[in-house]
Amino acid sequence: MSIYIVFCPGEKRLLESNHLAIEPGGASADSRDVIAAERLIKDPASYIINMAAYNIMPPKILEERASTALAHLECCRICPRRCQVNRLDDEWGFCRTGRRARVASFAPHFGEEPPLVGRAGSGTIFFSGCNLACVFCQNWDISQMGAGREVEAEEMAKMMLVLQDGGCHNINLVTPTHVVPQILEALLLAREGGLSVPLVYNSGGYDSVETLRLLDGIIDIYMPDAKYGQDGPAQRYSEAPGYTAIMKAALKEMHRQVGDLEMDEEGIALRGLLVRHLVLPAGAAGTEEVVRFISQEISVNTYLNVMAQYRPEYNACRYPELDRPLAAQEYARAIDLAQRAGLVRGITIL
Repeated sequence: MSIYIVFCPGEKRLLESNHLAIEPGGASADSRDVIAAERLIKDPASYIINMAAYNIMPPKILEERASTALAHLECCRICPRRCQVNRLDDEWGFCRTGRRARVASFAPHFGEEPPLVGRAGSGTIFFSGCNLACVFCQNWDISQMGAGREVEAEEMAKMMLVLQDGGCHNINLVTPTHVVPQILEALLLAREGGLSVPLVYNSGGYDSVETLRLLDGIIDIYMPDAKYGQDGPAQRYSEAPGYTAIMKAALKEMHRQVGDLEMDEEGIALRGLLVRHLVLPAGAAGTEEVVRFISQEISVNTYLNVMAQYRPEYNACRYPELDRPLAAQEYARAIDLAQRAGLVRGITIL
């Protein structure tokens, strides 16, 4: 029996018994092709399930999603702020980004969660600008000061392919909320070029459900922050009105799309939701409500990274309650709250 599968548009590969053949006009088979062929022959259903979502989506639908997202830039409503500036005409809103995405850096990253890093690292693309204004941001030069440069879709696509060719397990889109249309533009080209690893949407959690629905069937792994459990601190420290309701709706939509985190036999993330929560001094992050929400309204099987790496960066010195490192007992209490809520995946047992 012969099996045809489209690995990327314009390239049809024929898998027959234990042989991989590239039809005329296709590229030469490399080691990745041979491994893919062997996996597909041994377990076709599992292989299809584990393909990156965007390679399963028909090209026409992906093109339509990109077109719709770009149209939303004309009177910008990409994120919950709905600034309504014309970014197609290079006007700036809160995120200080116009028609083109700005990229600060792209490289394999080994400091992310273990299911993303694996052996070869997570392929991060750090976008400049942000739709939050966290006074304690550790990447403030990128998020607030605009470090980086504008890139066209073709260059961003090449970045994705370079990271994949370097062995990265995924493409990790860091602070993508305000540049979803530009990412989709680049993805169309990267897919044509053979991109096949999972996409990670690594956001601050201040995401529009309307925009997230454009990503349904495209993003494999969502990794949002759940920064705050109350709106007061969200407004005071991040200028994020209505953060908690917006974050909760976004996480519910993300989980609806991808479910709980799934990993392969080596512990590498394939699909699903990971959530990050940075513990702040003086209980400012509202950890108790965050873990309650995740456990009771998302899933008790959610992979949660309760992070201890807070330090008073950027403008945190202007807020006395934040102008100190996190105390060990504060982090221990946050871990205890998560465990009491039944959350154990990703939690470090103290």
